[in-house]
Amino acid sequence: MSSVRGLTAALNNRARFKFKLPEFSVDHLVVGGGVVGLAIARRLCRSLPSKTTYLVERHGHPGEETSSRNSEVIHSGLYYPPDSLKTRFCLRGRQLLYQYCNSHHIPHRKTGKIVVAHDDQLPYIENLHTKARSLKPPAYFHEHEPVLPTELISGDAARAMEPNLSPDIAAALWCPETGIIDSHTLMESFESEITDSVYSTRILRVDPAENGWVVQTLTGDAQEPDSILAHTVVNAAGLSAPFILNSILPPQQHMPMYFARGSYASYNGPGIAGISHLIYPCPETGPNAHAFHSLGTHLTIDLQGKVRFGPDLEWLSPGPEEEVDFWRQHLVPDGSRLAEMHNAVTRYLPEVSLGGMQTDYVGIRPKIASPSSGFQDFVIRLDGSGKNPMISLLGIESPGLTSCMALAEYVVEDLLKK
Repeated sequence: MSSVRGLTAALNNRARFKFKLPEFSVDHLVVGGGVVGLAIARRLCRSLPSKTTYLVERHGHPGEETSSRNSEVIHSGLYYPPDSLKTRFCLRGRQLLYQYCNSHHIPHRKTGKIVVAHDDQLPYIENLHTKARSLKPPAYFHEHEPVLPTELISGDAARAMEPNLSPDIAAALWCPETGIIDSHTLMESFESEITDSVYSTRILRVDPAENGWVVQTLTGDAQEPDSILAHTVVNAAGLSAPFILNSILPPQQHMPMYFARGSYASYNGPGIAGISHLIYPCPETGPNAHAFHSLGTHLTIDLQGKVRFGPDLEWLSPGPEEEVDFWRQHLVPDGSRLAEMHNAVTRYLPEVSLGGMQTDYVGIRPKIASPSSGFQDFVIRLDGSGKNPMISLLGIESPGLTSCMALAEYVVEDLLKK
């Protein structure tokens, strides 16, 4: 893993696009139409209706990158350090997301999750349980409402819930707050409340200005770019967020980008009859530790009852001359990962057959730290003046979907309004 290369690149680093005076202005320009960018733009429109909010997305539809290539899980907030942004925004985001799903009729289900452990992994789930119980209730939780309810159960109790589990499973951690969601319907709902959104629009250049940022964009097959004065820019570009940020930083401060590929496999075969909960193994914590980078090859079910395994973890190492979007060539699923995924799954579901697994889809995690770096939190960075900042959301991987509404709340209510 130590040989994985980070990609350091910046928007317009070859100075192809020259400065162009702005033709119109907006109060808030949100870059990126994934679930986080959509949530922020929606919150801006609702919370600051007298201000203009403009969302631009380089693809033709919202959420075509990370937001539509994940497990569609509403996470409980179990895995991250207690004082981290990931814990903070996951807990708040989970609460806001369930409320929103119920009030806006977004398909979802609170399935609960079982984290299963072999004998040598018992300390791991015990530590998770202890951490969950020790979390202090944030102000927005009701009195006596558990922040993160969990229960340590025996292997037999786990098999009573999911009879397909291996007899070698010694114990498990039951997490009732975990759920699943139709992320596409969620994004459509967010989008319906955004006043101005433009798709198939690339960011070409960003320049600091006296009262904001001059941002050049190019829409579709247009021959000439548009130039916008944005008083505030919210950089929620996901995989490309560091690429945009680097364009306003000196080269010695450029942030490297790392990319981790995750493959999913659909399953139709023996060994899963009647499964109704999400099942997660303990992440690898030994010599090949990936506990901070991946939650292991887990089992999820979608709202139609389809079973899926994944994602696994495969770091991508770009060559010296690779472009920033080199990862797109790695989106085509292939069967080379199935045997390894099958080996991981049969440690907790031994009757699952390799022949029943089929490649499904591939996602890319937007990493901002190398494989050997340990835990990497979300990064929310402000550049420029206090009145006209660029706010960059960096490394927003899991639990980004769960956290999207909490991130929007923080950006709008805490950073911009206050």
